[in-house]
Amino acid sequence: MSDTVTPMMAQYLEVKSQHPDALLFYRMGDFYELFFDDAVAAAAALDIALTKRGKHQGEDIAMCGVPHHASEGYLLTLIRKGFRVAIAEQMESPEEAKKRGYKSVVRREVVRLVTPGTLTEDSLLDARRHNFLAAYAEIRDAGALAWADISTGQVRVMPCTRARLGPELARLAPREVLVADPMSEGLRPLIEDMGAALTALAPASFDSQAAERRLCDLYAVQTLDGFGQFARPERAALGALVDYLDLTQRGKLPLLQPPTVESADAAVQIDAATRRNLELTQALSGGRDGSLLAAIDRTVTAAGARLLERRLSAPARKLDVAQARQACVTFLHGQSRLCADLRQALKAVPDLDRALSRLALDRGGPRDLGAVRQALVQAGALAGLLNVPDLPDLLADARAALLGHDALLDALDAALVAEPPLLARDGGFIAPGHDPDLDDARRLRDEGRSVIAAMQADYARETGIQALKIKHNNVLGYFIEVTSTHAQKMLAAPLSDRFIHRQTTANQVRFATVELSEIETRILNAGGRALEIEKRLFERLRAQVLDAAAPLAQAARALAEIDLASALADLARAGDWCAPKLDDSRAFAVDGGRHPVVEAALARAGSPFIANDCDLSADQGAAIWLLTGPNMAGKSTFLRQNALITILAQMGAWVPARAAQIGMVSQVFSRVGASDDLARGRSTFMVEMVETAAILHQADDRALVILDEIGRGTATYDGLSIAWATLEHLHDVNRTRALFATHYHEMTALSDRLDGVQNATVAVKEWEGDVVFLHEVRRGAADRSYGVQVAKLAGLPAPVIARAREVLAALEDGARGASPKALIDDLPLFSAVQAPAPAPAKPLPVLDALAEVNPDTLSPREALDVVYRLKGMASDG
Repeated sequence: MSDTVTPMMAQYLEVKSQHPDALLFYRMGDFYELFFDDAVAAAAALDIALTKRGKHQGEDIAMCGVPHHASEGYLLTLIRKGFRVAIAEQMESPEEAKKRGYKSVVRREVVRLVTPGTLTEDSLLDARRHNFLAAYAEIRDAGALAWADISTGQVRVMPCTRARLGPELARLAPREVLVADPMSEGLRPLIEDMGAALTALAPASFDSQAAERRLCDLYAVQTLDGFGQFARPERAALGALVDYLDLTQRGKLPLLQPPTVESADAAVQIDAATRRNLELTQALSGGRDGSLLAAIDRTVTAAGARLLERRLSAPARKLDVAQARQACVTFLHGQSRLCADLRQALKAVPDLDRALSRLALDRGGPRDLGAVRQALVQAGALAGLLNVPDLPDLLADARAALLGHDALLDALDAALVAEPPLLARDGGFIAPGHDPDLDDARRLRDEGRSVIAAMQADYARETGIQALKIKHNNVLGYFIEVTSTHAQKMLAAPLSDRFIHRQTTANQVRFATVELSEIETRILNAGGRALEIEKRLFERLRAQVLDAAAPLAQAARALAEIDLASALADLARAGDWCAPKLDDSRAFAVDGGRHPVVEAALARAGSPFIANDCDLSADQGAAIWLLTGPNMAGKSTFLRQNALITILAQMGAWVPARAAQIGMVSQVFSRVGASDDLARGRSTFMVEMVETAAILHQADDRALVILDEIGRGTATYDGLSIAWATLEHLHDVNRTRALFATHYHEMTALSDRLDGVQNATVAVKEWEGDVVFLHEVRRGAADRSYGVQVAKLAGLPAPVIARAREVLAALEDGARGASPKALIDDLPLFSAVQAPAPAPAKPLPVLDALAEVNPDTLSPREALDVVYRLKGMASDG
């Protein structure tokens, strides 16, 4: 191959130079092809063949490719592996390119930049989760965080300091975060720790004045005042989102709803460590299974599932909001038949939000129009079901949003077939009878022979020549043929004015008519014409849908609200949950509380969950339970279940308990369990201290704090002193409601000194040297940890257990008065004396005898004799 750069490769290099940080999918016919380093990286990431095509600067040009029709799967793999992809499409046909010159290259342009936060295709997204793109802006000492899901159109913004950025990113779990280039490296560790891709933009993208102009242009308004008051950092963050979407979507902006300002104190504050410890939306092992979200999700629509995750991630801090949501659940809990009917109707509701988004981005097809139609059909059915008295306000508002779409529904229903295809280019989605021109084109396309046969019959009648035929060949096309005998009649007036002589053969004469020539052209072009008419009708319907985008978005939100309320009502009924009493007091009383995830796991195993009470109510000051008891007794479960009950209550759900009263909580903090953070050089103890420090610095008097085994990662006296001081700080300074689990029994004395501290313990029972866990939380203090018994249950060798009992007894004696020197002298902990090795196992005659028995050949009498013989041998041995 020549080393000369071909025109096509020159075009590729020019397009690639405009997107140096993205893999370039360069459209060539039915394939997207990649070259040079892009090909090497993509082939490795996708595990596809790497080939070569020509040379450049003396080196082979690496090349790989993926089929256009299957590109979405490859895109998903690349995005998940951290790549960005620029899509360069052919903007003209090869025939059009040749009009500019024989060697002209088909014009190609990048039509889209695919990044983690800008996905819209169903195959690239999790239908039940949001795909947020976020932007963080700072102006002087103020900051703001904006986020959007372009697949649903949701846009939000809130004031956010850099200190609050971590917790908010943990709540939203965005796929991509935009920041100004100068601060990108400083924020990179935080953002990437959250599992998001960081994209640095030029500072001009965050200019607040330019941002206001972008936003006004986007929403076609003169001012943003109609949407709310936006501070400069908020405008900057929103403007950066719009600027980036304009860049990645190449001018085809998604259908974005007007931005909503979220108050920083509208939701319960839950930091990243607490979310992780409580496994709200993701289990510690990774994935959704085992999380609270998985345990409570009974939604039947994608939008309802996304709303559930939003509510669970951000429980309401405002009493009226939480009560309004709970009222919907309570109403449907009491209307079991209505609830069941609603859930059945909801199962047929498609994802209206994402269908609208694809249509707005011109990536939608007839199936998305069908989804809008189906959603409106079900919206009408649901509105009919909800036509009942005494609807709670939220459900009444939702019902109202489902009405008023009759005109659009009629238009879609009249135009579309029952099951439209995915792509408009496939055709066949407009119903017969909707458009006369389309019906005519289809008739010509599908029934050309019958149309010609009908014309032949008309001509035969008109001329009186029954032997007249209409035929076709590649030279003349369609023509009328008669015998020489009848030709004279055709050539004479008045027929000669209508029938045009074309050709004479030995025995036949051929004619044409203007009408026949027109029909021939129409038949030949009928397929293409039918498709063009359908595409035109598709654009008309798409425009009608987008004109109604605002009320359709409201209907989509209403469908999600109804789905979530009915799902939570169904969950409460099936799980025997209760409606918690919510108020603005400092009450916290749970009667018979249960851990929803653990209870579900035990139910699958056929085991019951032991319910427990918890009362942290306090009119003023702190209310702290100091919880003692052995490992494996259920302390961590008890701590977590009360935090989860609080979160469920304030998101508007019923809770797993016999009864509950929750005074609104402002923050939930959890430090239960820890592990090394080797990437940052932090030990388990260091991680524990960092998380504890965050709690002590931030917790206010409306917070709920759960702490487990503070100080266990260091020496006994160090750990005890840290735990002691931490509990005092929570009591005296934070004045919070808290559950504090510990193995330091010395701390139980604090209940006598601190008014807000009460002792509680997880009950156990000793039986023949072993411990039986009762999983019951009672008032009072444990006097021991039962660590040796737990070690025995874990399977430590018997000599180790025996030795541990000796050491424990000696240490306890020492604690009761012996000096450390005497203790070491009496108990040679550090001597060379080794625990006796277990004796080798002796052969057992009973086992040898048993090995000789073949149970398949024994009669019942013989089997009984064997049992007696073995029993006798065991007694002798």
